[in-house]
Amino acid sequence: MSLVLPLAALPAHAIPLNDDTVSPGLLGFGVFVVLLVALVFLVRSMNRHIAKIKLPREADLKQQEWEAREAARAAAEEKSAS
Repeated sequence: MSLVLPLAALPAHAIPLNDDTVSPGLLGFGVFVVLLVALVFLVRSMNRHIAKIKLPREADLKQQEWEAREAARAAAEEKSAS
């Protein structure tokens, strides 16, 4: 903040603006690198969490559906026999 106030007090023509004076500089580069490193760690963490997800296999799903149909059929036969 202390640097911004003296710069704001200067007249506009006192600071020439050209390709050398208007650049992100080392601070901009440092912020970019920090964001890039954070992104790498976040992607690695996301990949680990996604790898922990256990999805049922298709064969297991078909087995569960078959068992449910057989249970319903057995219940229907038992009901009709009574």
